[in-house]
Amino acid sequence: MTIDITDEQELQFDFDEEALCKKVVEGCLDYEGFPYEAQVEITFVDEETIRAINGEQREIDAVTDVLSFPMIAYEQAGDFSKIEEDPDNFEPETGEALLGDIVLCMPKVKAQAEEYGHSCEREFAFLICHSMLHLLGYDHMVPEEEKVMFSKQDEILKELGIHR
Repeated sequence: MTIDITDEQELQFDFDEEALCKKVVEGCLDYEGFPYEAQVEITFVDEETIRAINGEQREIDAVTDVLSFPMIAYEQAGDFSKIEEDPDNFEPETGEALLGDIVLCMPKVKAQAEEYGHSCEREFAFLICHSMLHLLGYDHMVPEEEKVMFSKQDEILKELGIHR
């Protein structure tokens, strides 16, 4: 598994962001039974940068906490049976499945942790988990999908021992 992390901002936390990323990404892949080695790109940004990306990619002029850019189109969330049919889903040199990109706004991690009354570490892990589920084909645009996705988030974080 390859997790490429780029830190483009200055806010620092009192936990190891790289180690927590690895723990959560692996936890999500294991929970979902993802059958391939995977590659994920994660970028830590400030509010100005995520606002610009949100505007460019989603035409929403607002700061958000995290953006997910899946590389694989799934017929159904959690169904990985057809991934091999498209060679573009894999990095040619490593054979890893190219799951996509996560862009995380670190000031929002801090603000939301304070707002929800839990640690920055928990908020960071939650947002990485949330984004990983998007990269695996899940969404929350309709109530039924939201229920499934949010339940999975809770179960994964619980299995990882990450609590509010």
